[in-house]
Amino acid sequence: MLGESLKTALMGLLLAAWLVAAAVAIWKGLSMQRAARASLRQTSRLSRLIETAPAFPAIVRADGKLEASDRFFRLLGLDRPLPTLSELVVELAVEEVKDEWQELAERVRETQRTGKALTQRLRVAGSDKRFMAKIALADSKIYPNGASVVWLFDLTETVRELERLEGDATTARNAFHALAGLIEASPLPMWHRGPDFHLSFVNTAYVEAVDGESGEDVVFKDIELVEPINGVDAKAAAAKAQEIGKPVERLVSATIANERRQIKVYDIPMGDVGVGGIAIDMQELINARADARRQAEAQRNMLDKMSAAVAQFAADRTLTFWNLPFQRQFGMREEWLSESPEFARVLERMRESGKMPDVRDFPEWRAEREGWFHFAAPVEENWLLPDGTHLRLVGQPTADNGLLLIFEDRTEQAQLASARDTLLRVRTATFNNLFEAVSVFSADSRLSIWNSRFEEIWAVEEEVLAQHPRFDELLPQLGPRLHKPSHVSVLRELLQMTISTRQPRKSRIAFADGRIFQLSTVPLPDGNAMLAMLDVTDSLQIEQALRDRNAALSEADSIKGKFLSNMSYEFRTPLTSISGFADLLQQGIGGELPPQAKEYVEAISKSADRLGQQINAVLDFTQSEAGALPVARKPLEIADLIKSVEATASAAALKAGASLVIDVKPNAGSIQGDVARLKQAMDAIVDNALTHGGSGLRILIHASGDRNGVTLVVSDNGPGMDVQAQTMALDPVLRSQKAAGQGGNGGLGLPLARKLVELHGGQFELESQPGAGTTVALRLPRTAPTA
Repeated sequence: MLGESLKTALMGLLLAAWLVAAAVAIWKGLSMQRAARASLRQTSRLSRLIETAPAFPAIVRADGKLEASDRFFRLLGLDRPLPTLSELVVELAVEEVKDEWQELAERVRETQRTGKALTQRLRVAGSDKRFMAKIALADSKIYPNGASVVWLFDLTETVRELERLEGDATTARNAFHALAGLIEASPLPMWHRGPDFHLSFVNTAYVEAVDGESGEDVVFKDIELVEPINGVDAKAAAAKAQEIGKPVERLVSATIANERRQIKVYDIPMGDVGVGGIAIDMQELINARADARRQAEAQRNMLDKMSAAVAQFAADRTLTFWNLPFQRQFGMREEWLSESPEFARVLERMRESGKMPDVRDFPEWRAEREGWFHFAAPVEENWLLPDGTHLRLVGQPTADNGLLLIFEDRTEQAQLASARDTLLRVRTATFNNLFEAVSVFSADSRLSIWNSRFEEIWAVEEEVLAQHPRFDELLPQLGPRLHKPSHVSVLRELLQMTISTRQPRKSRIAFADGRIFQLSTVPLPDGNAMLAMLDVTDSLQIEQALRDRNAALSEADSIKGKFLSNMSYEFRTPLTSISGFADLLQQGIGGELPPQAKEYVEAISKSADRLGQQINAVLDFTQSEAGALPVARKPLEIADLIKSVEATASAAALKAGASLVIDVKPNAGSIQGDVARLKQAMDAIVDNALTHGGSGLRILIHASGDRNGVTLVVSDNGPGMDVQAQTMALDPVLRSQKAAGQGGNGGLGLPLARKLVELHGGQFELESQPGAGTTVALRLPRTAPTA
C-alpha cells in the first residue's frame, strides 16, 4: 500500500511539475510571442526608416559578395542587382569616374582589413548626382567573417553647394593673395593695426620708409612712420577714426629716405579687426603745384610783355587776365576790366567800340564763340575791323576749362602781303620778258617754272609744259632743235651735277639753225636748280672779230717794236760819226775855229748827245716791252744809290735854279737790284721834275724801308698835273710827241722808269694835283724776283 501511495504521490508530483512546466512554457511562449510581435513591429519600423532614410546601406562580405536593396541599385542608375562589389565597380567605373569607384573598392578592403572607418566621394557617369560613401565594419555577431557596411548618402545638393563654396573660397583666397601681393608690392606705405591700435602688419614700402630690417622687425619694435604732432600720435589718430567710424585724413611731415617730405595719411576703420592705414607722398604734387604756379606766373609775365593782345577767361567765363596791348587794342578801361567781366560782356563791349567784325546775327555769332570753351583744339580766325585793322585771333582752350584769346595785329602783314603779291606780279612779268630763257627744275628733275623765252626757244607747246614733265620726258622734244640731237644729254648732265653737287655749271650748246646758247645752271636754296640760256651767237661773232683784230694789233705792235729797235741801231751809227767829228773839230784837228763856228760845233755835239740819249731810251723801252732788257741783280745799298743820283742831278738843279734835298732813313738798308737801271729810273724821275718844275723848284728825295722792302719818294712843289696830264706822262707815244724838240730822254723818262721798277718786282705810283706838286713813289722789294 505504502508503495502505491508513494507511486501515487510521485505521479502527482510529476503531474504537478508537468503542469507547472506547461504553465511556465505557455507563459514563456506567450511572452516570446509578444516579443516576436514587438520585434516584427520594430523591424517593420526600422525597415521603413531605412527605406525612407537619406542613406542607403549595403553589406560587402569578406568574399566580396554584395547585399543591398533594389533601391540601392536604382539609386546608382542600375536596373538590376549585382551580386559582388567587383561587378558593381566594373559596371560603374567608366570614363572620368573610374578612379573614384576603384578607390571605393580599395577602401572597402582596407576597412575589412583594419576596421578603420573611411569615406569616399562618388559620381555616376552620365549623371549630375553626387554621393558620399561611408565605409564601416559590420557587427561581428551578425557578420562574423569581417564584412563591411557601405552607407551611400545622396549629397547632390550638398556637394553642389560645397563645390560652389569651394569655388568661392578659392576665388576669395586668390583675391586675398592678389590683394596681399598688391599691398606688399605697392609703392605706398600701408599698414594694419589690431584692436589695441598697435601695428600688426606693414608692407615693404613701409619698411623702406622707416629704414626697417623687415616687416616683422618693424611690427615687433612698433616703429611708427609719422611722429607725434601737437601731442597726437598715430595710435590716437587711429583710435579717433575707429571711434567715429569714418576714415580720417591728415597732411603731415615725415622723414622718408633721409628726406623731409609732406605725406597724406589715411586711417581707415575696419570694425572689430582694427584700423588700416595708407600714406601717400604729396611732396611731388606739392612741388608740381608750386611749379605750376610759378609757370602760370611766368606765363602771365610773358603774355604781359607780348606785343599781341592777350585775354584769359576762367572756367566760369570771367576775365582773369589781360595785358596792356589788349587794353589799348580794344580801348577798355582798366577799372572795368578789373571787375572780371564775363566773356559775353567783353564781346559786347568790343562791338560797342567798333573793335569787332560786322555780323548780321550778333547773338548767334556770340554763342558760337562761347562754344570755344568746350573745344579740345585751338580755333583760329581772322577779323577785319571797320577801321581797316586786320586781326588774327587764336582761341586756345586751357586745361582748367578756360579760354585764352590772342589777338595779333596783322595789318602791316596784310599790307606787306599785298605788296608782295604786286611784287610777284611784277616779277612774273619781268621773268617772262627776260631776254634769257629761264627754267627751274626740282630735285627730281621735274620742270616747275619757266618763262615765255624758254617756251619760244624750244618750241614746246604750253600744254606739255603745264604738266610739269620730268626732264627725261622732254628730251624727245628738245633733241631735234639741236645741231647734234645727242648733245641734249649735256643739259641733263648739267642739271644732275648741279642738283647733286650744289655747284653752278656752265656750258655751250649749238642749235640746228646756227644759234649758240650759253648754258648756266645755278643751285637754288630750296634744293632746285635753275637753267638759264643766253643767245651768244652775236657775241661770239664779235668776240671772234675782236680776237682777229687783237692778233693783227699784236703783230703790228711787234713790227713796231722791231722797227724802233732797228731804227735805233741804224741811227746810232751816223750819230757816232757826227759826235766823233764834232769832238775832232772842237779839239782843233781841222784848225782853229772861229768863235761862231765853235758855237755851231758845240750845238752839234749837244744835239748828238741828246739824240743818243733818246735812242738809248727808245732801245731800253722796246727791250723792256719785249722782256729782253738785261738786269743784273746784286746787293745794292740804297744810300749809295741816292748819293749817285744826287751827284748827277746837282749840276742840273743848280743850272735850273732848283734846290735838291736828300733824306735817307737808316732803315733803308740794301736790296737786290741793278744799280745802273735803278739809277737810270731815279735820274729820269728827277730830270722830269727839273724839266717841268719851273722857277723856285724844290725837290725832295726820300728813302725809307721795312722788313719787306724799300720806298723811294721823289716829290716836288712844281705846278702839278691833272688826270689827263698824268695819263699822257705815263704814255710813251703821247709823251714822245709832246717832248719833241725838248731836252731829256725824248718823253720816255717816266714810262721807262716805271718799266725798270716793274722789272725789279716793284710798284710805280704817280700822284699829282694842279698847283700841289707831283710825287712819285717807288716801292722795291728786298729780294727782286727772277727775271
